[in-house]
Amino acid sequence: MGRALAATISETDLYPPVKRFLEAQGYEVKGEVRGCDVVARRGEEPPLVVELKTRFGLELLLQAVARLGMTDEVYIAFPASPAWINRRREALKLCRRIGVGVLIVTPARIVAGVEQPSCVEPALDPGPYAPRKNAKRAGLLLREFERRKGDPTTGGQNKRPVMTAYRQDALRCALYLSERQSGRPAELKAALGVEKAGAILQQDVYGWFTRIERGVYALSEGGARGLKTYAEEAKNLAEAADAAFSEPH
Repeated sequence: MGRALAATISETDLYPPVKRFLEAQGYEVKGEVRGCDVVARRGEEPPLVVELKTRFGLELLLQAVARLGMTDEVYIAFPASPAWINRRREALKLCRRIGVGVLIVTPARIVAGVEQPSCVEPALDPGPYAPRKNAKRAGLLLREFERRKGDPTTGGQNKRPVMTAYRQDALRCALYLSERQSGRPAELKAALGVEKAGAILQQDVYGWFTRIERGVYALSEGGARGLKTYAEEAKNLAEAADAAFSEPH
C-alpha cells in the first residue's frame, strides 16, 4: 500500500464505499456540494462533511479544518498506508485534538483471484477535545527546567546527547573527583549541592565512576573521556560554581 496504492486509486474510487457506509447509517448523501467532497444529511441533524484523499497528510487536515467553519460533523477519509499504520495512534490524537473524525477506506480489490468488496472502518468520531493534563509529566518538565544549569543544548539538535540536569550533575561529580582523586557521596553532596550524588556514583549510568573502597569513589577512565567529550559544558559548570562560591552571602 502507501505510494503504490495512491498511484492506482483516485479520490473518486473512495466515494462509493463512503457513500454506501453513510447511507447504511440513514444518511442521504451527495458529492461535490459547495467544494465539499461528500455532504450527508439525516433528518434535521446538522450536515456531515467528508473530505477524501488517497493519503493522510497536511493538505487533507487543512481541508477538514476549513470545513469546521460549516459544521462540527467533519470526517476525513483515506486508505491506510504503512506510514499511517506506523503513526496511527499519534495521528488519531492529532485528529481528535482538532475535532475531526476519521474513516479508513479499503477499496475493492482482488486477493488470490477473489474480489474483496470495499469497506469503511470508522476510526474516530468528530467532537470537541479537552485533553486531560498529566500532572506528573508537567511536574517532571518543570523540575528538569529548574534543575538544568543554563541552556546547554540547542533546540532542534539531535546529533549529540541532550545535556540533561542529571548529566550536568554527573559532570560536576566527575570534575570534583578529577581534582580530588576520590570522595564519598555525602562529601560530594555537601560540596556541590548535588542531592543525588550517592545515586549518581553508585548507579554509574555513564561509566564515569569506580568504587575504590566501601563508600569511596574515584573517576574512571570513562569519566576522564567524558570530561573531554563535554569539556565545554564542564568548563561552564566549573565557572558557574566558582561564581556562586565568590558571591557574598
